[in-house]
Amino acid sequence: MPRVTYHTADGATFELTGRVGMSLMQLATGDGVPGIIGECGGVASCATCHVYVDPAWLDRLPAVQADERAMLEFADDTRDTSRLGCQIRLRPELDGLVVTVARR
Repeated sequence: MPRVTYHTADGATFELTGRVGMSLMQLATGDGVPGIIGECGGVASCATCHVYVDPAWLDRLPAVQADERAMLEFADDTRDTSRLGCQIRLRPELDGLVVTVARR
């Protein structure tokens, strides 16, 4: 079961373990990580699960798709490492993934 470390904007750290196939957004909302809301339920239409992926992990993630890219254009404070947590599905290769929750 993959482990993910979430750093929040206020400096808190959450180390969570999720099931393969669930999204970063599902894992975070299920365990109450502040700043991850997931208003749209995970269909890339709200950006309330915006995270910054640690650069060391970027090449292990699937490419950003057009709908995610379009939604990130409307998000505040996007960076080269910005992703929507709902679009990143856990898999064994992501064990140890580190993300920072974007400030809302």
